[in-house]
Amino acid sequence: MEEKGATQWKSIVVPCVQEMVKEKTIMTVPSRYVQSDQDNIKITDDSGLKPDIPIIDMQRLCSSTAVDSEVEKLDFACKEWGFFQLVNHGIDPSFLDKVKSEIQDFFNLHMEEKKKFWQLPNEIEGFGQAFVVSEDQKLDWADLFFLIVQPVESRKPHLFPKLPLPFRDTLETYSVGVKSVAKILIANMARALEIKPEEMEKLVDDVDSMQSMRMNYYPPCPQPDQVIGLTPHSDAVGLTILMQVNEVEGLQIKKDGKWVPVKPLPNAFVVNIGDVLEIITNGTYRSIEHRGVVNSEKERLSIATFHNAGMYKEVGPAKSLVERQKVAKFKRLTMKEFSDGLFSRKLDGKAYLDTLRI
Repeated sequence: MEEKGATQWKSIVVPCVQEMVKEKTIMTVPSRYVQSDQDNIKITDDSGLKPDIPIIDMQRLCSSTAVDSEVEKLDFACKEWGFFQLVNHGIDPSFLDKVKSEIQDFFNLHMEEKKKFWQLPNEIEGFGQAFVVSEDQKLDWADLFFLIVQPVESRKPHLFPKLPLPFRDTLETYSVGVKSVAKILIANMARALEIKPEEMEKLVDDVDSMQSMRMNYYPPCPQPDQVIGLTPHSDAVGLTILMQVNEVEGLQIKKDGKWVPVKPLPNAFVVNIGDVLEIITNGTYRSIEHRGVVNSEKERLSIATFHNAGMYKEVGPAKSLVERQKVAKFKRLTMKEFSDGLFSRKLDGKAYLDTLRI
């Protein structure tokens, strides 16, 4: 049943940037990757004025003594930033090291092995890029590996079940751990907003909520200012939990018209509000544009885990919020309608979410 909804999600198959960088010494960037119209909004400098994204301590969120003040901090982070770093999330750092090293190994597989996991025409899962809708579209300087992990029946038979061991088992364990973190965060957001928990729990329920993962590989680039690793966008999901795989920075978020670099804390997750959560919270929590930049020296790797309502669930502003605020700011639609509209266009900031505003 889930498969039916996914068939319209497609992206044009593109070359492997990692292979291109490895094969020959590229001195200039191929024209298809040159993004001359790149958003050159000023990046906040590293002077003492640079704001840092909020830090939320999950241990405090779960403790009876500190919970209220931490819920307030979470509420502030979601309203004012749309992003926060999550520390003390309870997933063992040595296990996270294992996840990181196996992701690195996966991207370092020989091309012959990787081809088994490459995107098929008219699909978005596998190695490749998403949101490529035309042959002359500019491409990001990145290789992505995207797959749906939950519900189990939505897994593509040639992808998750065929991943090399122990990587497959490691990802399975990671999936469960990250989802339990997402559940705690969603429950506390509902608490902060004083809305019925079930109005938000559809993003993380165990029946049909969707969890997908995108592993990102940004190779070094000889002209990093000519390319973008990841096009500026907001995440078209409920909640994203990102883990930095190596120590190379590159994530930037748009705050007050400036790009703010995110310096990930060791073993922390970077969490952000997605468009679907902005819809459910009737615009109280906002999804924020972010982008990935690259450098000339080192590759950068990360893994994003997305949490979303099931394909046939309806999403719209939470009724208890609409009653209080006296206005619904977004249309109601099923997740399938939302996804079909999303994947029919290229990434462009928050343009898709804007089409759903009332």
